[in-house]
Amino acid sequence: MLHILSIVLPVFGLIGLGFFARMTRLVSDRTGEGLSDYVFAIAIPCLIFKTLTGTAMPDAEPWGYWLSYFGAVALVWALSHWIAARFFQLDHGASVVAGFTGAQANTVLVGVPLILQAYGKEGAVPLFLLIAVHLPIMFTVATVLIEGRSAHWPTVFRQLLMHPILLSILFSSGFHLSGLEVPDFAKQLIDPISASALPCALFAMGVALKRYGVRSQISLAAILSAIKLLLHPALVYVLAFYVFPVPPVWAGVAVLFASSPSGINAYLFAERYKTGVALASGGIALSTALSVLSSSLWLAILGIR
Repeated sequence: MLHILSIVLPVFGLIGLGFFARMTRLVSDRTGEGLSDYVFAIAIPCLIFKTLTGTAMPDAEPWGYWLSYFGAVALVWALSHWIAARFFQLDHGASVVAGFTGAQANTVLVGVPLILQAYGKEGAVPLFLLIAVHLPIMFTVATVLIEGRSAHWPTVFRQLLMHPILLSILFSSGFHLSGLEVPDFAKQLIDPISASALPCALFAMGVALKRYGVRSQISLAAILSAIKLLLHPALVYVLAFYVFPVPPVWAGVAVLFASSPSGINAYLFAERYKTGVALASGGIALSTALSVLSSSLWLAILGIR
C-alpha cells in the first residue's frame, strides 16, 4: 500500500497543485496552455528520444498487445456511443464525442507519469509504442465516424504527420535503428528538458482541470468516467492476461494506459466540430478527479505494492 501511495501521490499531488494554483489565481489559463504546448512540442518528444534511443526494441510485432488494448477500445467506444444516443438522445455528432471521451486516454499528461513511476524504464518501450499508434487510430476513427465519406483525408493525414509526439517517435525509432550514438552535447541538452516533462505535464493538467470543470451532462459524464476508469482497463486486463500472449510488464502497461482518465483530445475534437463540448469537458474533469482512486485500485490489482 505504501508503494502505491508513493506512485500515486506525486502524480496526483502535482495535478492538485496546478488546480490549486489556478483556483487561487496564482497562475492563469495562459500558464497552463503554455505549459501544455511546451510539454507536447518539446519536453515529451525529448523524453521519447532519450528513452527509445537508449532501450532495446522488441524483435517481433507485439500483436497480442495491440489486440488486447484496441479490442477493448472498440468495445468501450461502441458502448459509450450507444448509451449517449439511446438513453440521452444525443445526436450523431455528440454521440461520437461521447464514444471518443469514453475510449481515448490522457496518455501524455497522466498515463506517462503514472506508468513510468510504476514500471520505470522496463515499461517505457511498450508505453511509447502504444502512444505511437494510439493517437493516429483514435483520431482517424473519430473523424471517419463524424464525417463519414466527406472526410478530407489530406487534412487528416497532414495533422497526424505534423503531430510532435508522433514525429518524435518516428525520428527516435529511426535514429535507434541507424546505430548512431547520441553526441554528449545533445545528451546534456536533452536530459534536463526530458526531466521537466512529467512535472510540467501534471501541473498543466491541474490548470486545465480547473478551466474545463463539469459544466453539464453530469449523469452521462459520470457513466463515461466509470467506463473509462473501470470497464476499459478491466477488459484490457482480461484480454492481455488471459486471452492473448502478452508479457506481464507489457500487459500491466496496457492496463494502466487504459485506466488513464479521458484525454484532452476529446475536448479539442469536440471544439473542432462544435458538438458535445460540455460533455467532453465534463468527462475529462470528472474522470481525472476520480482517477486518483481508480489508479490506486489498478496498481493493487496488478500487484504493484
